[in-house]
Amino acid sequence: MSPTAAHKGSFPIRFWIGLVLVAVAWVLNWGLEGLRTHWLFFPQWLGYCLVVDGWVFQRCGTSLIHRSRLRYAGLFLLSIPVWWLFEVLNLVTQNWSYLGRESFTDLEYFLFSSLSFSTVIPAVFGTAELLLTVGWIKNLKGRWNCQLGRNLLLGLCASGWIMLGLMLAFPRIFFPLMWLSVFFILDPLNALRGRPSLIRQVAYGTLSNTIAFGLGALVCGFFWEMWNIYAYPKWIYSIPYLEVLHVFEMPLAGYGGYIPFGWELFAIGALAGSIRNSNPNRTESGAFQSADNC
Repeated sequence: MSPTAAHKGSFPIRFWIGLVLVAVAWVLNWGLEGLRTHWLFFPQWLGYCLVVDGWVFQRCGTSLIHRSRLRYAGLFLLSIPVWWLFEVLNLVTQNWSYLGRESFTDLEYFLFSSLSFSTVIPAVFGTAELLLTVGWIKNLKGRWNCQLGRNLLLGLCASGWIMLGLMLAFPRIFFPLMWLSVFFILDPLNALRGRPSLIRQVAYGTLSNTIAFGLGALVCGFFWEMWNIYAYPKWIYSIPYLEVLHVFEMPLAGYGGYIPFGWELFAIGALAGSIRNSNPNRTESGAFQSADNC
């Protein structure tokens, strides 16, 4: 029996700690009056991250934390500048704003926001890995195998810059391109540099990571929006043409943006070295982290 298989079936202690953190922070966040979410957002989402990581461990005998606590901590650090990037882009699109911002100094706002932003990538990566323990997602493949030339990849990268330019120049029309431009800028570069790339994986007929990271971000999006509804401070939306059929604060159509957001996080993680090829002898194995072990 392999060391990995020997651990399967047991929920680690971090799973139960995560459940307690989620439960306590959820009750307090929805039950208390006044300012409280700036203190409770991080423990609630840390709890979520521990739950999904522990669940992956129970199913696979390994997980992001199990393989490297240091690299897992690095995901929190990487997440801070990544989400601040989207906050900067939002200065142009003005798609969301924060109620309660006026209650904090600039320094307090930066520190509390950075702490909250630090949980974005660990939450999405952990959820994607959990989804990859589902057999049909992990093994999803197409019946094609296409080669991507350098010129095509450079053209796709250029298209990402064009998307970003259109969004910045005409934000009211092209605001959805925020959730595609970063992906098309970075993912082809990853392919050119031999790093994991969703575009190349799809070209080779491997769909697992594309599905897992898209759905992983969507699952996190549901919980972000649900836990935000009775929070304070909280975010609200102002999205042109889409202010109908709200689910929590988010218009229903807006949830579609979470799917390519997950792809953007994959591309950023691959560029930063947080996502590596699971089999160095295959350029695009398609497996993210522990999926091959499940």
